[in-house]
Amino acid sequence: MDGSELAGKILYTWMTLVLGFILLPSAFGVSLGISQIYMKILVKTLEWATIRIEKGVSKKSVLKHSASVGIIQRDESPMEKGLSGLRGRDFELSDVFYFSKKGLEAIVEDEVTQRFSSEELVSWNLLTRTNVNFQYISPRLTMVWVLGVLVRYCILLPLRVTLAFIGISLLVMGTTLVGQLPESSLKNWLSELVHLTCCRICVRALSGTIHYHNKQYKPQKGGICVANHTSPIDVLILTMDGCYAMVGQVHGGLMGIIQRAMVKACPHVWFERSEMKDRHLVTQRLREHIADKKKLPILIFPEGTCINNTSVMMFKKGSFEIGGTIHPVAIKYNPQFGDAFWNSSKYNMKGEDAVQFANRVKSAIAVQGGLTELPWDGGLKRARVKDTFKEEQQKNYSKMIVGNGSLNSESN
Repeated sequence: MDGSELAGKILYTWMTLVLGFILLPSAFGVSLGISQIYMKILVKTLEWATIRIEKGVSKKSVLKHSASVGIIQRDESPMEKGLSGLRGRDFELSDVFYFSKKGLEAIVEDEVTQRFSSEELVSWNLLTRTNVNFQYISPRLTMVWVLGVLVRYCILLPLRVTLAFIGISLLVMGTTLVGQLPESSLKNWLSELVHLTCCRICVRALSGTIHYHNKQYKPQKGGICVANHTSPIDVLILTMDGCYAMVGQVHGGLMGIIQRAMVKACPHVWFERSEMKDRHLVTQRLREHIADKKKLPILIFPEGTCINNTSVMMFKKGSFEIGGTIHPVAIKYNPQFGDAFWNSSKYNMKGEDAVQFANRVKSAIAVQGGLTELPWDGGLKRARVKDTFKEEQQKNYSKMIVGNGSLNSESN
């Protein structure tokens, strides 16, 4: 048997296993329980590793690390209590110390910017994302880590790449073909079947084990589903249990191909975030959508951006001005198994937006003409400095103090 025949047999066996144990069960919405078994084994392994880690480091350092994952220890008491004992009824100069302390706390570790970085774990999950270096504690723990590397990169990685490729390809081809059919109940049924099947395959690619709670409140047709937003895979997680008409920003590249294919089979609403007129058009389309009680529920993420799965930030009011029944959904990922957070400011699915494009062109002009490139608006000669410029400098200084700012990045 030569090399080509052996490779062919391996590929045939691999695809047969994938088809028989993953693709066909996904098409019928059936789970063989393989992911659940894998997760149980992983949980037991992490519990054992945590015990070994706690035995391998001093108790003092463990308690110190587990007390707070922040940089500073905050005093959350109200201002009245914080100033009591430091002053009388009138203003005193010592009040400055309290407000200076609060101001420095806000600069070093504010409650907003820390929601846009990966959530840190109290204990090592055999990967990273912790302040303490647990790479070596004991020979047995090291062997478990080596075994985990082999399983992740020799078995799970090829399997996940295969499933992701199949799922995305079937989604693009399936929705494109369904989109050629005339509007009818058959087209709607086929569209839901394609969306459900392909999303289930993609979730299998993530080795996802999903638990749905309070299913009696599942979003119904003609309604609006609002949820917290952590990652683009939120859509896959929710679509595993039912189809939605999605609302989102237009993207380019592979995501753009998927969006254009999906909208042919289902009335998804894609918009350009930078165009205000387009927003009014989107609102009108959403109102028309929910007026038809036969259409799929609309899925909206009112935060408008991805948060690191530790908090819920302010909701944009536009989602609640449309009307219709609101179905709230909470999505929570277990951070032990992986970091689901998508940092859209760092890893943009589009090549660049209009602002980045403008800055790139400006840089090219400055280099070619031998000119000095400045970040300021020329309108400053007639107006005062905008607060956004001041806030940007404050953010840069805060990042520099924290240790992950642009100054540190450039020096590294």
